[in-house]
Amino acid sequence: MAWISTKSSLLVLISIFTIVISRTTIASDPDILSDFASPENQTSVDGNYFTYTAMRGIFQKSVDKCTTTKATKAEFPVLDGQGVSLAVLQFPPGSVNPPHYHSRAAGLFLLLEGVLEVGFVDTKGVLYTQRLKAGDIFLFPKGLQHYQYNFDYKRKAVGVAALGSASPGTVTLPSSIFNSGISELVLAKSFKTDVKTIKKIKEATTTP
Repeated sequence: MAWISTKSSLLVLISIFTIVISRTTIASDPDILSDFASPENQTSVDGNYFTYTAMRGIFQKSVDKCTTTKATKAEFPVLDGQGVSLAVLQFPPGSVNPPHYHSRAAGLFLLLEGVLEVGFVDTKGVLYTQRLKAGDIFLFPKGLQHYQYNFDYKRKAVGVAALGSASPGTVTLPSSIFNSGISELVLAKSFKTDVKTIKKIKEATTTP
């Protein structure tokens, strides 16, 4: 009987382990069984297929709010299965990239120009912040909410984020909370305020 009990416990542990592994696999980029993902209905490709040109000239453009230009699987299909993507972030003086997180990717952020305050909050509620100068690199761990703020009101800032997924899954907290259709009453109770205040916040978050 003891042997049967031990065997049953072992089977339960194996089942739990299998579930955890399968969920971990789902949460990451799937492996591909070729060197790269080929375009549909196309037998051959050249260097153009591996080249993304949509960022040409963006550094010369003037922006009036924090602007992110992405190169993910959605914009650059060859990234499918490669486990990597890129984003260029441009910050006018005094602008902020609001708290957000990437559900499927860690981010390695390199500041190219200007100064930035960056920070993230871990699962214990601890805030980690740093003030970056051009050339500094900062890590945003996978799935943790973070932000970037250009505290210089005279100079712009520019950075590049390398993300560990071809489809990082960006969730911006202000819009996902206040513009997702969640009941205003639920939000008011959750934030310990009133519906009138929630309406004002919703209006502010939808203003360009």
